[in-house]
Amino acid sequence: MTVIESDKAIVNATAEDIFTFLCDFNNFEQLMPDQVSGWESTEDSCLFTIQGMAKIGMKISEKIANTEVKIVSTDKSPFKFDLNCKIGDQGDGTCEAQMILEADLNPMIQLMVEKPLGNLFSFIVKKLQSTHQ
Repeated sequence: MTVIESDKAIVNATAEDIFTFLCDFNNFEQLMPDQVSGWESTEDSCLFTIQGMAKIGMKISEKIANTEVKIVSTDKSPFKFDLNCKIGDQGDGTCEAQMILEADLNPMIQLMVEKPLGNLFSFIVKKLQSTHQ
């Protein structure tokens, strides 16, 4: 099992606000880097292409109030994965956010995607932080 973790970021919003934001894939487009194109989304699913990599499809599988949004890959993705968006209430009107991907990847695929996906998820978390100041 390959685990790829983003950096953690303190976000200047409540855990409830960030949870609500992350429960709607329509909000994710503004968090994506320039290397993402062909964005399509509904509240519960999205499809996009990462330049030089692949088309990725995701859907929300579970929502744990104000603490976690669980996302799974769809059959549009080149490999199966789980992506957990973790939210930790800091008790002062801020929260900590982190994304953790778990996937069964063969060693060749792991070498190709581990760093780009880690960078993507860290970018998303930092963008979440900067859009909620």
